[in-house]
Formats: sequence, structure tokens, C-alpha cells
Amino acid sequence: MAALGRIQNPRLENDLLSAGMIRDLSVTDDGRVTFTFLLAPEDPATLVRSARAAVAGVEGVRKDEIKISVKNPAGPARPTHGPPTAGAAVPVPPAPQPVDLPDLGKLIAVSSGKGGVGKSTVAANLAVALVQNGLRVGLMDADIYGPNIPRMFGISERPPVAGGKIQPLLAHGVKLMSLGFLVERDAPAIWRGPIIMKIVNQFLRDVNWGQLDYFIVDLPPGTGDAQLSLVQATQVAGALIITTPQEVAVGDALRGAKMFERVGVPVIGVVENMSGFTDPETGRRFELFSSGGGQRLADEIGAPLLGTVPLQPRLAALADEGQPILVAQPDSPAAVSLREIAESLQQKTAGRGMALPILRG
Repeated sequence: MAALGRIQNPRLENDLLSAGMIRDLSVTDDGRVTFTFLLAPEDPATLVRSARAAVAGVEGVRKDEIKISVKNPAGPARPTHGPPTAGAAVPVPPAPQPVDLPDLGKLIAVSSGKGGVGKSTVAANLAVALVQNGLRVGLMDADIYGPNIPRMFGISERPPVAGGKIQPLLAHGVKLMSLGFLVERDAPAIWRGPIIMKIVNQFLRDVNWGQLDYFIVDLPPGTGDAQLSLVQATQVAGALIITTPQEVAVGDALRGAKMFERVGVPVIGVVENMSGFTDPETGRRFELFSSGGGQRLADEIGAPLLGTVPLQPRLAALADEGQPILVAQPDSPAAVSLREIAESLQQKTAGRGMALPILRG
């Protein structure tokens, strides 16, 4: 996918993946590659040769086992040795229908309206807390543009593939999958909707998650392609909205909550992060990012405030070192708060069925 994403279509001024020109990409363990190339009459036929050369340059690919079908949307698939025929332009693919993935258990989307509010920190520690409660938990890092879960769990190796399935990595009892395991750390993700949808679907269906009780999805901030791809791909039990007390964060989080409401996903609750700092020596509390924002947001959207997570020394530093606070400092105020939030999440989702996304308007 990365190799194909580096090829530009001069007509569209976009890469092949973002332009939606690659379909049905399949790679086997023994190096066989097949895919369909949607080539419009206006596109240069040399793009197909460039695609073949790019795939052939990937380590492990068998050059004699690259099968490309060039397809004109107006006609049947053709082998790559023939010239393109005239026809209509490449159509926009229909949105996939959500499917039930019961082995994943209760799928919880963790979202925020803006970056920097500690969404990934909360998602990581909630996953650990649920495992500590004896549950089987998977954590999918769907933050395509800034995957932080690998660093927060202190692992970076490439996941193995067995039996045609990607095997998730394991840390602190949580099964993990992230784009950060698959690309270089400094590689920019300059991707649009089609490739994001492809990654979300692949992480859902092509990873051997096994049988889970909870499947936590750490979404990117905002209301973009990843959020829509998730609710179109499968059925989501509910969403957690992460915010800080300040009004700017609350306003952005409100838009995120309204997005889930619009696609028929219930908001389970609100978590207020960075709610305040208590000086351990004097006991004096400081509201560094204002106060009460989480409760105001919860009141406005009609959802409960599941808890507030205080600021505390070394919380961010421990996350950078790959040590969730529930593991490194289990008795600290932030760890106690996150454990209580996890218990509230369990209570709110007990017996909850999967919500079927309904796109309105």
C-alpha cells in the first residue's frame, strides 16, 4: 500500500490510493500480489507499469506472481498487456454496509473534538483497567495521522502474519494494532478517505483479534474519515467523548458528540481529563485548564460524566516511556480515577447491544 501510494496520477494530481484507483488488493504469505487497477480513458497507461514496478520493488514480493487486472468502469476486467479501451470515468465506490463482528465484543469508540486532550492516554489506560478486571480486550489505534499507542505501550516491532491474518501485539494483557507498527516513525500519512477506509476495514477484519469482551478504538481527533469509516464498517456499541475543562475543548468535543448522534451511535459518557492539579505537599488544588467543562458538555448532550482525571506529576512522562499509569503508579489519583471510569463503562455497557449506524440527512 505504501509503495502504490507513492505513485502520482498527473491528471488527478493525487496518488493512486487516494484517487481510489486500486481495488481488491491481496497479498499472500508467499509473496503473491493481486489487485484491480481502475484506469479511466484519460489516464496514461504507463501508470499500470509504474504500479507493477513499485510492487515488484517491495521486499518479499515474487515478481512473477504479480497479477494486475486493469478494469474500465464501463467494461469487464482486462489483463495488463492490452491497451485501455474507451469508457466512462472511475465512479465513486459505494459506502460499505456495516457488518456484525461478534467476536470483538462491545466496540467502544474513544473520540475527542481536538488533539492534545489526552484521548489516547485515556483509551490506553481504560484498556489496561478492563484487562485488570479479568476481561479480554483489544485496542485498535485508528489515529491514522498520529498513532501514539505503540509509544504508550512501549512496543514498536512489526506484527507477524500467520494463516493470512495479522497477529496483534500484546502488552499488559491488551491486544494491540496500530499503523505505527507498520510504517516508519517519521513517515507522514498524507492520505485521503479511500485509504483511511481501507486501513480501518483491514484492522477490523484482517487482524486475528480472537474472542474479545471489549474492543476499544482510539480515533483521531475531529469528525473526519476515520470516524465515518468505523461506523460504516461495523456496529458500534457506543462512544466515549474525551475533553479538558476549558471551553475551547468543550466546544470541539460537542461537535464530535453531535457527529455520533447523527450516525446513530449512542454516547456512553464524557471523560474530563486534566481536570485539576493538587499539590501533594500543600494539598492546594489548582484549576490549570478552567473547571467544569466536562459536566457542561455532559449536560448539553444528555450523557453522564463518567469521571474526571486529575493532572499529576510524571503521568505524561510515563506514557512517553511506554508505562500506562495504571501499571506504573496504580495507587495514584489519576490511576484510581481511570479505574473508576472503566468500572462505570462496564456498568453502562452491561447487556448493551450494538447500535446500528443510521446516516441521516
